[in-house]
Amino acid sequence: MGADLDVVARIAAEAGRIAAAACGSDFGRWEKSPGNPVCDIDLEVDAFLHEQLRALDPEAGWLSEESLDLSDRIERRRLWVVDPIDGTRDYLRQRPGWCVSVALVEDRVPVLGVLSAPMRGELWTSARGQGSWRNGEPLQASKRLELGGARVPAEHLPDADGDLVAVSRPNSIALRIAMVAAGEADLVATLRWGYEWDIAAAALIADEAGATVTGALGQPLAFNTASGEAFGVLVAAAGIHGAAVERLRERAMAVV
Repeated sequence: MGADLDVVARIAAEAGRIAAAACGSDFGRWEKSPGNPVCDIDLEVDAFLHEQLRALDPEAGWLSEESLDLSDRIERRRLWVVDPIDGTRDYLRQRPGWCVSVALVEDRVPVLGVLSAPMRGELWTSARGQGSWRNGEPLQASKRLELGGARVPAEHLPDADGDLVAVSRPNSIALRIAMVAAGEADLVATLRWGYEWDIAAAALIADEAGATVTGALGQPLAFNTASGEAFGVLVAAAGIHGAAVERLRERAMAVV
């Protein structure tokens, strides 16, 4: 593997600084599809990361929200998985709930993960088998054993989940997953098809912090798939993950 976590973290942090410096300035913005915003800074950060990361490991493939998906990536052992700005809505509103997400996947498993959230003063890092950290401090997911009372990053909760507790919700799904890694939330779940670039780095960070990370139905997550997609993600404190899967199963099956 031609990449070192410290070097990748420095690159991601610089990408975060580039984005933060432009936040609130006069740049182009549009929607790729209804409700799916993008801006010039997404593309600028993507170009920076592509240049820096591909130079670091030229043999690795490339999968990014803002780049053309080259089919030869699935033939490569390693893959950079990048979201230049995860949480673009918060970025456009000049809110802090966005980050730069960078992961290196090897043999379909994330081995390095970095989230740079400069407006929150946070740099999250992780390496497979070595743990995960925020600003150099080791992370530990909560030891919660009961689903009732679990903290969920959400603006509101459905009636069926009235026994759960809503906590502050950044727009970035990666940061919401990282909250579980830090023990600041107990459960994050999405019950829809999503993209690998949204979750690859954060999934490793949470897993290395002791959380249980699966798809919405409890299935293992795979990366560098042909579609670059996965059905949902369910990240929870290990002691409540099984109960969360069972509670959400019927809802997930209705949309799979």
